[in-house]
Order: sequence, then structure tokens, then C-alpha cells
Amino acid sequence: MCSPFSQAEWRAINIAAQGLLSPPVDVPACISQLGYVQIDSIQVAARAHQHILHSRMPDYVPNALEQALADKSIFEYWSHAASFLPMADYRFSLPRKLTLKNGGRHWFEKDSREMQMVRDRICADGPLKASDFEHKGHTSGPWWDWKPAKKALEQLFMEGELMVVRRDGFQKVFDLTERVLPVGVDQSVPTEDEYARYLIGRFLDAQGHGSLKEMTYLRSGLKATVTTALNSMVEAGELGCFKQHAELRYFRPGLQPQTMPDKVWLLNPFDNLLIQRARLKQWFDFDYQIEVYVPESKRRFGYYCLGILWQDSFIGRVDVKADREKGMLRLKHLTLEPAALAADGSLKPFLDPLMEAVGAFCRFNGLKRWKLEAASDVRLKRHFSRQVWI
Repeated sequence: MCSPFSQAEWRAINIAAQGLLSPPVDVPACISQLGYVQIDSIQVAARAHQHILHSRMPDYVPNALEQALADKSIFEYWSHAASFLPMADYRFSLPRKLTLKNGGRHWFEKDSREMQMVRDRICADGPLKASDFEHKGHTSGPWWDWKPAKKALEQLFMEGELMVVRRDGFQKVFDLTERVLPVGVDQSVPTEDEYARYLIGRFLDAQGHGSLKEMTYLRSGLKATVTTALNSMVEAGELGCFKQHAELRYFRPGLQPQTMPDKVWLLNPFDNLLIQRARLKQWFDFDYQIEVYVPESKRRFGYYCLGILWQDSFIGRVDVKADREKGMLRLKHLTLEPAALAADGSLKPFLDPLMEAVGAFCRFNGLKRWKLEAASDVRLKRHFSRQVWI
């Protein structure tokens, strides 16, 4: 069970599978390639889901995602987190929905009476959002302090009775599922084996190779079923496997590593390539943690750090903030990794592609200039000593 490729070749396979080398043709194709795109509300710069798509599609414009949702080629639901998913995968959202409908717990206790009232209102009035429901009590705060109607909407959504038709601002607008689903969408509940093979296939298509732990990431109670499916697929020749980092890893036969371009990508903290931190450390030697949830006094690198991928190596991270009043992207602190340095201590030749990547990200955020405010290496500060207009 020796590995058929080197560590660097596996990285290249992973990066290619992530759609970073060949831009997908459109938003539905990109989300299908990745399997999901995580949704996040933080808006220090472009939101996570917009940024993830931009990283793979240089010509991406934000309303393309809204159009894909309106066209019903994608839908919003839960993967390991809130995500946009391919509509072709709708039936594989049903196991979670049925579990919750049959008494499984998500965030809070069900209020059947409130859920019925909310359902009846949407049935009569059409698509609605939480703010369309009156509530005399406190209406803001964390999720456990949501008003009853919002809890009911979310529970109905998680159970599959409602779907998101669009977002107003960042608020979900819900309608009855039967009024949202396109005609002909497969609504049959997958068997345990079908679901296991779906998880395996989606993961390998998006990541190139993976372990049981990675394929079942944040999905409880599935390891036995997925293990059985993996063994069956290896025996049938559908998958190859090898042992590395003390675990079995699986891949589809016929993989070929691509040559990496001289390019820099600025990747979002919730990007599909970064999201599994242990995998990132094992294969890219990049020890990454988002510090949004870390007290300010304990942050090492910054509130919202983007990973800086150059060719097949993470050479650093940069804490960013879009200052929209000044029309400027602030690079609050750029920290280099050891991979950024040559054996003699000089900087590897990534400065020009880094400048191109920052400029593209700046334009994507609708900003006119960017400025490096601080860096771990004085040579960077000297190189980018002034604000850069684009």
C-alpha cells in the first residue's frame, strides 16, 4: 500500500481538484466541483461564500450566486455547516431532515404550535423572512435568544418543510419546499450505502484523496457505514488506497498531478481547501486557525487572516479589512511562513504574483487601493512601502 505519488504531487492533485487551476464555467459548476460552499455572515471583506467562488472564478460577480439560487440550480442547506449545495444533490439532504423531523435535536427544542402558525402564514402569504413576523419581546442577540417565529422558521427549514428562495440583505426568505423544488428533482431517500458512497465520491472529487475521518468530518454516526462502502469500493477496483500519516487514504484510479503555475491565491478562512485544519497541517505543513473567535489579547496573527497559497505552498497569512469609507483594502498584518524563504534566507520569488492576487482581491471588494500596514519581515514592508492604486 505504498503511495503512488510524492507529497508534492498529492498537493498538486488536491489543488487541481479544488478548481483552483482550471476555472469552472459558472457558479453551479463550481459548487458541484467543490460539493458545497460554506455560508458565513462575517463581512470584514467579501463574505466567505463570495470569496470562495472568486478564488476559483476570476471573473465571478456576486449576483451570479443569487441568480444560481433563483434558477434553482443550487439550494441552501446544511453540509458540515450552512452551505450552498448542488440541486442535483437534493436527495442527499433528506437523511438529516428526516432525523430532525423524527425527533433529532438541532439547536433548540421544537415548538410545534409556533411551527404550525409559521407554516400556515407562509402557505397563505407566500415567501417570508423572520422580520415579517411580529414579536413584542427582545428581537436581537445570539441564536438562543431568537424570537419564536425565527426559531420555528429555522426548524421547519432544517426539517425540510421550507426552503430558502433568496436572501434580502443577509436575511433568509423562506417558502414551502413544494413551491421551490424544480420539477423532476429526485426526492427519494438514499439508502445507507448510497449515502456513504455519495459522501466518498463528493469528497474525492473535491479533494483528490482522503481518509475516513476526513470524509465523515463533523458527521456523527457514519464511520461504520462509510468504512463498509470504502472496503467494497477498493475490492471492486473503484478506489485505490495507501497508508500515510498513520491512516488509510483513498483515491480514484487514474489521477495525474498537474504542473503548478506561478500564482498566488488568497484563500478565505472558510475555504474548502483550508477548512479541515489537521489535513492542512499534514499535507501543506500549514498550521492555521481562524482567530475571529479568539480574544483579541490572545490573537497571534489577526482577526480575519487569509491563507496565502503560492504554487503548492502556503507562504503566509494576511489579516485583512475592507475600509469602504476610504476605498482601501487594509493588509493589517502579513505573516510569512518558513515556506516563503529560500535556504539562504532570501525571499522566494512570490512578490509579483502576490501583488497581482492582492490587486484582484481589492477589485473584487470594490476598492481602489490597498496598503500593507505591518509585516513579519521588514523586506515586505520595504517592498510595499506605499499604498498601491489599482
